[in-house]
Amino acid sequence: MNLSELKNKTILLFGKSRAFSMQEFNVQMKYHKINITKEYDKEVALIVDGKMMTPYEQNSSDELYEEKIDAPFISIDALEKELSTHIDADTILMSLKLSHDKDRLKDFLTNSTISDELFLKLLKIYKWYGDNFFDSDDNRDVSAALIVRFYKNIERNHNVQYAALGLMHLSTQTNNENLIEVVSSLEPIQQTMSLNKNESNNKIISAIVTNYATPISVLNMFIKNSNSYIRTLIAMREDCDEEIQLKLAEIGEDVVLEALSYNRDLSKKIVKKLLFNKVLAENMAKNIRMDDELFEIFFINYPSKLAKNEFITVEMQEKLIASHKKDVLMSLARNINISKKVVQELLDEDSQNITIALYENPATPKRSLEEAYSNVLNHFSLSNNENIPIHILELLSKSEDAKVLKSLAKNLSTPINVLYQLQLDSRFARAVKENPNFGKHIMSENIGWEV
Repeated sequence: MNLSELKNKTILLFGKSRAFSMQEFNVQMKYHKINITKEYDKEVALIVDGKMMTPYEQNSSDELYEEKIDAPFISIDALEKELSTHIDADTILMSLKLSHDKDRLKDFLTNSTISDELFLKLLKIYKWYGDNFFDSDDNRDVSAALIVRFYKNIERNHNVQYAALGLMHLSTQTNNENLIEVVSSLEPIQQTMSLNKNESNNKIISAIVTNYATPISVLNMFIKNSNSYIRTLIAMREDCDEEIQLKLAEIGEDVVLEALSYNRDLSKKIVKKLLFNKVLAENMAKNIRMDDELFEIFFINYPSKLAKNEFITVEMQEKLIASHKKDVLMSLARNINISKKVVQELLDEDSQNITIALYENPATPKRSLEEAYSNVLNHFSLSNNENIPIHILELLSKSEDAKVLKSLAKNLSTPINVLYQLQLDSRFARAVKENPNFGKHIMSENIGWEV
């Protein structure tokens, strides 16, 4: 169907419009120069079966269909969908801005046939009158329309459209930057920031700032206007670039600076600004990506913290070993990214504490773990290692040491058959049930859920 072909022609409408209000439907018909009638004559070019047809109208429609008249029949849904594709968005926006017609604006926002782009433009000009998303009937209808339109798998969670939880989940799952930007600008969100209250809206804001699709402009707005908790969430984003880091650091809030100190991609400018604080310096030594310059900075004062850093190279690890400091060696032994060569060098230190740490470390080569099994004193450490060979885990399951068996019950790599065996013992049943891999197995194998 082409609307242009109906220009200066007449359509017969049985019943009412569905997506558009009758008033708006008439406006759109007039705009496209299409006449509407309620009685059939030879001038009728199209017959439309609408919503809420009376029995009389239904009979008339059936009779005309049986007479095989020239005019085609379509549903109101098809006509309204075509109307929506030909809406002059700029004209509608200007008209609504000038008229301040809230009812007409609401009718458009609750019209499922208009485009997402037009919906978001209209949503930006909707007035909430100081109320929250679900505080009034109109706000509730508009909020529900927003959630239904963009929420993924809404058919499985249809009740979520009437709760702030729906907006929070929507803000988490979407990758639509325009949608995120519009939601962030809505009056209830802005009001929450200025008054620093409303827990449900704060959850929506948290969902927005932790979504990696959120535009930089929105993050900058929240840095400027929101509270320290939201700034902390932004500081901990993996994609928090130097520009954002500098803005956060300039504010100078202690909790935000602490959050920045955990950011693995912290700018060198920020690193050097935060070195004055021992706690922040220790955090940075443990967490940020290291290059030679940064390594030398932290090696002088914080070698034991530096030894915990997952990003230190083999050469850096060797230099730390060369310090021969016990706390440094212990930290290295617990580092899950140490090299095989370093593992062997640490084993040669012949320190019981270091050896225990290494046998719990998944970075330790399997061959070394297998050799360690021969000594019963190593069994507890081995039972905690998720990288342990399966046959060693099965051997450990025959242990009479309750500590070893409880660790096996918690170990994500313990075979399912061993977990079933451990579950029969009341001492370990709870630990088995809390083991994520056991839970996945129960759901997928016993119940048939996909996990």
